[in-house]
Amino acid sequence: MTTQQSEAVPEEPSVELGKPDEFEQRPHREIRLVMIGLVITMLLAMLDNLIVGTAMPRIVGELNGAEHMSWVVTAYTLATAASTPIWGKVGDLYGRKGSFLVSIVIFLLGSALSGMSQSMTQLIVFRAVQGLGAGGLMVGVMSIMGALVAPRDRGKYQGMFAAVMALATVGGPLIGGFITDHLNWRWTFYVNLPLGAIALVFIVVVLKLPKVRSTAKIDYFGAALLTVGIVSMVLITTWGGHEYAWSSKQILGLGALGVASLIGFCYVEQRVAEPVIPLQLFRNRNFTMVSIIGFIVGFAMFGAVTFLPTYQQIVQGASATNSGLLLMPMMFGMLVISLVVGQAITKTGKYRIYPIIGTAVMAGGSLLLSTLAVDTSKFASSCYMVVLGAGMGFLMQVTMLVAQNSVEMKDMGVASSSATLFRTIGGSFGVALFGTLYINQVNDTIKALPPETLAKMAQQGGEGMSAMNPATMQGLPADVLSAYQHGISNGMHTVFLWGAVISLVAVAASLFIREVKLRGGADAAEAKAEAALEGAV
Repeated sequence: MTTQQSEAVPEEPSVELGKPDEFEQRPHREIRLVMIGLVITMLLAMLDNLIVGTAMPRIVGELNGAEHMSWVVTAYTLATAASTPIWGKVGDLYGRKGSFLVSIVIFLLGSALSGMSQSMTQLIVFRAVQGLGAGGLMVGVMSIMGALVAPRDRGKYQGMFAAVMALATVGGPLIGGFITDHLNWRWTFYVNLPLGAIALVFIVVVLKLPKVRSTAKIDYFGAALLTVGIVSMVLITTWGGHEYAWSSKQILGLGALGVASLIGFCYVEQRVAEPVIPLQLFRNRNFTMVSIIGFIVGFAMFGAVTFLPTYQQIVQGASATNSGLLLMPMMFGMLVISLVVGQAITKTGKYRIYPIIGTAVMAGGSLLLSTLAVDTSKFASSCYMVVLGAGMGFLMQVTMLVAQNSVEMKDMGVASSSATLFRTIGGSFGVALFGTLYINQVNDTIKALPPETLAKMAQQGGEGMSAMNPATMQGLPADVLSAYQHGISNGMHTVFLWGAVISLVAVAASLFIREVKLRGGADAAEAKAEAALEGAV
């Protein structure tokens, strides 16, 4: 195994990164200052999806590409998934601060280019550039926090992260809606630039980490195989049954390519000195189970944020700003529960019960949202979103915490990137699969309409998804508008019903999580022994 060598510089104290259970002890005041820089970056990452999600109906209407709506998110999440393990490994080998700063710069470049897009094709490509940088944002935040604060003590600092979650979840949809209604959707991307500049300056000045030199090389071949496998699988869920028949040579070829690439990835990872994702991590039951749960959380979260604004704007008649407000119940439920769970874990050191409760509540929330109809009240839909958000709140912090507690300090970046990767892949698969199901269901509903209604739709600009622009819906005849609304309601039913079914897998996985004491505090020695025993199971 290639070893790392750390070199100390006057302003940045050195730390031995190879020991499994040591955290760099710093004064609480210094850690708080570091956390401020981290939460600014987290705000940058969280705001993007929330703002863009609210503006999505207007974006696809202006660029005339509603059929490709899911790809605006899928391109971003695919690029994030492909780059996430590399960012984590680069941080472990060469220093987390430098890789963190580079990822922010790439994210801001992608944001600027996305705002200048003149077509859906350009927007999708530039969102991919943005996603490459985004892959390092959350990984950097979580791995740096994991390196500075012991798991048992991490709840003391979760107030800062809870605050940024509150600001992002409340402010994100509002900012996105306000920009869409009063400015231009392009500013949903440009707004990242000043915030990113603040984050860059703050991190350069405040964040002090050991400088690391390593003779190890990144496993680019393994990363390439993993990327090909992920992209192939997502393309199957995107194109299958829509662009191509499930039995077509294109879909079958993608399936073969994806399976071969993932098998090759597993083969390579067992033979390189510094694997992108060390496969031995999955011998730890807890790490494997929270990876599965994180994957399904991504399914539920990205599906809700992507498709609910369309339902709220076209079926419930909300403006872009109001649809942002109507997403707040889900985000508020997630925020409150996440904060309460974080404090409870710090106080008790226990966490096993929370994934069990969270997965069950998330499945229930998805099932409730599958009942959305044309006549569902805003109050009822808000209550359903609170349930879904509460379920995710039980899971958001716990999955990362358990993943980091399952590895040695030298693999903190890999653990953080792996947990983030599975959540991102889940989101990518969720948006792609749900997008296909959604579009097919809407179009099938419309095609079954009486010929006279279809004729009116053709006169208004088309019979398919391209005509569904909230700005042009107001002038449609009542029967045409009703047809579109019923189609969208049927699409939402399909999306969230499948979401509820898939959530049951997370419920099953949560039952296999073991209670291993968190490292840190008086229980450090005992926790180390239990973690070693757990890894051998």
